[in-house]
Amino acid sequence: MSRIAKLPVKLPQGVNATIGADSVTVKGAKGALTLALAGGIMVAQKDQQLMVAVADGAGTTERIATAGATRANLANMVAGVTKGFERKLELVGVGYRAALQGKNLNLTLGFSHPVSYPVPEGISIETPSQTEILIKGIDRQKVGQVAAEIRGYRPPEPYKGKGVRYAGEKIVMKEGKKK
Repeated sequence: MSRIAKLPVKLPQGVNATIGADSVTVKGAKGALTLALAGGIMVAQKDQQLMVAVADGAGTTERIATAGATRANLANMVAGVTKGFERKLELVGVGYRAALQGKNLNLTLGFSHPVSYPVPEGISIETPSQTEILIKGIDRQKVGQVAAEIRGYRPPEPYKGKGVRYAGEKIVMKEGKKK
């Protein structure tokens, strides 16, 4: 059994888990999330804890790995419905700016045209300044995916460091060409 899967997931006060035949739903103050269970993975609730196990005891290597991933996803769901997740992006470059307009994030990234990114359901985006983007939500995977998609429009380049980067991301700079 996976070492991660052996650890129980503690349910804090105000968080409820509903275990179905092939899915687990976690409800909390910020919302509800559902996780589809893979074949051969069982989830049981004991007291205020969720336990993950492989159905037929020993299991194959893939099932054991899936059990660990299921436990990690359940822990992320519990953290999401209690605290939520956020990711901060920074725009570095002359004239690079972001503005929220309704359900679209408008980006000016040095292209000949503006980039409009539709905000997905379940995600909230804020722009505290023109060069900062704050992505919030209860689903960790969705928050990270939205941040990666926005960063993908103009990833940081290695010569001047211009582009969209995660807050605190270190860019390894290259030396320019010599004469």
